[in-house]
Amino acid sequence: MLSSNDPNRKSWVEVPPLSDFPIQNLPFGIFKTSNRSPVAGVAIGEYVVDLAHLQDHGFLDSVDLPNKVFHQKYLNDFLSLGRKKIREVRECLSNLLKAENHILRDHASRKIALVPMHDVEMIMPVRIGNYTDFYSSEEHATNVGSMFRDPKNALLPNWKHLPVGYHGRASSIVVTGTPVRRPKGQIKPPDVASPIFSPSRKLDFELEVAFITCGENALGDRVTTEGAEDMIAGLVLFNDWSARDIQQWEYVPLGPFLSKNFASTISPWIVTLDALEPFRVEGPTQDPPVLPYLTFTGIRNFDIHLEVFVLPKAGKETSISKSNFKYMYWNMAQQLAHHTVNGCNIQVGDLYASGTISGPTPGSYGSLLELSWNGEKPLTLSDGTSRTFLHDNDTLIIRGHAEKNGVRIGFGSCSGKVLASHE
Repeated sequence: MLSSNDPNRKSWVEVPPLSDFPIQNLPFGIFKTSNRSPVAGVAIGEYVVDLAHLQDHGFLDSVDLPNKVFHQKYLNDFLSLGRKKIREVRECLSNLLKAENHILRDHASRKIALVPMHDVEMIMPVRIGNYTDFYSSEEHATNVGSMFRDPKNALLPNWKHLPVGYHGRASSIVVTGTPVRRPKGQIKPPDVASPIFSPSRKLDFELEVAFITCGENALGDRVTTEGAEDMIAGLVLFNDWSARDIQQWEYVPLGPFLSKNFASTISPWIVTLDALEPFRVEGPTQDPPVLPYLTFTGIRNFDIHLEVFVLPKAGKETSISKSNFKYMYWNMAQQLAHHTVNGCNIQVGDLYASGTISGPTPGSYGSLLELSWNGEKPLTLSDGTSRTFLHDNDTLIIRGHAEKNGVRIGFGSCSGKVLASHE
């Protein structure tokens, strides 16, 4: 076990109960303040540790790092050093912040190094060159297939043989807190003969978890399931906003386009795979057996509790879904192995989303499409209003954490407010 994962380790930084960011987490992000340009930071308790300041003043000298690597606007240069180097930095920080170590605690620059979270603005942690969205929840795929095709043959013939996915739009991925404009496009209501141009009437969320890569393969080479996790820096929460009425009209024969590319939202902190190591669990049994290139050893799923909330403009948050990342049929190692088996080259900072995460019960479904069964079963919020899909001025919030042996590893929130479409 990594010393940084020791459940008994405490920090001299105060960490409130139920904080997402104990010393066992130490996720990486990019932040700025009113008087600081964007730099790399690590979250602990209610503070952000300024990694640029620590490196400049010698606190990270035990790790061999390029000069000014934490002064960049994105984490890509740091992530490109690889998972082993990311682990070394996390271990160094854990030792620096542990209760027994007074070097930074008693240093004159402590107040500069630790910035209160309420004083920072989190920005995009990585420059995303490529984005892939998978479709790896059997429950979600079954629900959609039952809704729009045949309940007796809900899964398409290929679904249990390969991790289905598509290439999405990287430029419209935004960080938590960024408002999302209701998209317009062609829709075809059932009571009209021809499509109309309209704001989406069925704006939805998709509950997802995404991984970010810290390695590359040459064009023509592939990544194996055994080597895949060495290429993964960590995970973020992800909301792949979806306009269901636009999607239903456009998706045949090539899949989503305008229904997806208007916005996706990520949480700002990259939670490392090392921090999540204690939360590995067995995934669903894969039957029929997969082809040899998709076989794997070890435990590759993660027990991460996920919850979705809707916050109306003048109301209170209502929890509408509780799910878990452990339900994924296809794991991240298989997704990356399949993605590259044809020689596709991945890059540092690429983002790979899980696809909508739905569990086995209606309360664990990961989209309003499923929760309301395409509008047939409205949800009632705490203010008494109902929803089949999202209204203007609704804020959609995703939260997630893993918890075991008294340690809670969280992600912060992934949220966005729906703005009315441009007239």
